[in-house]
Amino acid sequence: MNISDKTKRLFLSVMVIMLAGVQAVAEDATLTAQAPQAVVVGEQFRLTYRVNTGDAKEFRAPDMKNINILTGPVTSTSSSTQIINGKVSSSTSITYTYVAVATQEGDIEIDGATIKANGKQITSNKLTIKVLPPDRTSQRQSGQGQGSAQSGQQNVSGQSSASGDDLFMLATVDKTTVYEQEALLLTFKIYKLPSVDLRTMSNKMPDLKNFHVQEVELPQQKEFNLEHYNGRNYQTMVWSQYVLFPQHSGDLEIPATPFEGVVAQRVENRSNDVFDMFFNSNRYVEVKKDLSTRNIKIKVKPLPQGKSSAFYGGVGDFNISSTISSTDVTANDAVTVRVILSGTGNLKLIKTPEIKFPQDFDIYDPKVENKYSIKGGRQTGNKVYEYLVIPRHAGQYTIPALEFQYFDTKSGTYKTVKTDEYTLNVAKGQGGGESQTSVAYVNKEDLKFVGQDVRFHSTPLTLRSTGSEFFGSFLFWLCLAIPPVILLVLVIISRKRIADSANVAKVRVKKASSVATKRLKVARKLMKEGKKNEFYDEMMRALSGYFGDKLAIPVSELSKENIEAELKRRNVSEEPVKQVIGLMDDCEFARYAPGDDTGRMDRLYDEAVNVIGQIENTIK
Repeated sequence: MNISDKTKRLFLSVMVIMLAGVQAVAEDATLTAQAPQAVVVGEQFRLTYRVNTGDAKEFRAPDMKNINILTGPVTSTSSSTQIINGKVSSSTSITYTYVAVATQEGDIEIDGATIKANGKQITSNKLTIKVLPPDRTSQRQSGQGQGSAQSGQQNVSGQSSASGDDLFMLATVDKTTVYEQEALLLTFKIYKLPSVDLRTMSNKMPDLKNFHVQEVELPQQKEFNLEHYNGRNYQTMVWSQYVLFPQHSGDLEIPATPFEGVVAQRVENRSNDVFDMFFNSNRYVEVKKDLSTRNIKIKVKPLPQGKSSAFYGGVGDFNISSTISSTDVTANDAVTVRVILSGTGNLKLIKTPEIKFPQDFDIYDPKVENKYSIKGGRQTGNKVYEYLVIPRHAGQYTIPALEFQYFDTKSGTYKTVKTDEYTLNVAKGQGGGESQTSVAYVNKEDLKFVGQDVRFHSTPLTLRSTGSEFFGSFLFWLCLAIPPVILLVLVIISRKRIADSANVAKVRVKKASSVATKRLKVARKLMKEGKKNEFYDEMMRALSGYFGDKLAIPVSELSKENIEAELKRRNVSEEPVKQVIGLMDDCEFARYAPGDDTGRMDRLYDEAVNVIGQIENTIK
């Protein structure tokens, strides 16, 4: 069949367009070496080198001591093409494979191989292979497994070829002597012979009431590795791991932990039926295996003497740092001190450190954010503490450094770290910047020396004649008139105070800030306890109560519309008014809204504190 010239030209055009759209994957050339982590002396294994480009030549393998190469290198090439969002990309790789045998026990180190790829000389990664001795033949006594007492496995039941030596669980700890609150790693590991077909494994953790327990997150896809144990080569896999923190000193115990495995067992067909023998020659049944680890004794030493008031329970190795939102603010502005505690140890169990803020600050419960994880069998990361305070009066204040003492398990001594000290300059806000809840202000720092700024001294008593009679003099009549005048002034002041106290609206205005602060502290406590509905109820009571008192709105007339109108009447700018109404709407909506309650509650709480501080600074 002849193909016309027009058809040929069309075919070639399509091919050119397709090839033009194919782009080689632009990535750096790499040479990757792979081999098993462990092998047995005399058993074959594969050693491969893969380069991720087709432009490769002059491959050179390294010298391999104590390894005999049986075959190789066998070269294979693979290509792949992908179409993503209309873009065509292709990649090519070359693999060099060796079949080898290790000739000596121990760790074998293999240097990197070299190859010239994309015009450059590149080197592969190095390899370390653990070479195990040959497996000895299991010598089981009749009716019992010899390895049961040695490895901690007990009570292996069921009709199966898997005996106590063939399949068991082993529990280990990285140390058996620790200090109180010092972390130790508990590992549960499966040991099985290659001939055992293990299908599933499950367990129930015992009650570790003397320890605080945190599970280590392991990969979902677990793989068996080869390990030599008690003279035999087992396939092993870490089943689970836990970091334990002993809660008190003494001789503690990790009790035996039961496990249940399911093993597939081949059943021989003894039927005389030829048809059944042909189709059911290899039939398997699943048999349960009850396994158990042995208990482990842990000696826990008490923490030594030397704790100070700056010790909050930290055991490990820690550092501390801090920042402040601003050192120059106006009265009634919120200030945030952020403290970061980082390191390795019992981070989750450390109590919240206390900063000694000036006494006339409004202090809110600190917000704590945990950013730690389990790495290498240890709890590491940081905890972030945010301390929110509101200075009510102008002046210069000192926020002292926060001292943090912890017990260093490596040196067996207490160490202290501390944050920076801050000088806070508070300027007067609008209308003087002083809180309306106080009639007069006395700096509490000035009260430290009360009793020392009045000092007495004695003078000699001398009598002299005045030359005139005191009785009937001007001084006499003046002294006689002063007491009635003082009494009259006291009566007037007393009546004024009584009148002010009788003015309920005025009292409500003065106490609005302090009442709202108390309610917000209650809301903060409910948030920590995870009580969502109670938290939002208390937030609404705090907001509506504050604006009702501050704006002198009767309870019967308290609504968002009236609050908005009263704020505008008092010349509050448009933006704060929108924040107030928006905050109240969010609190009403959030109670029934799904999602991240913790993050939402934190945000609404911070907004409420800032809004109240802003209104206090605006309305005088």
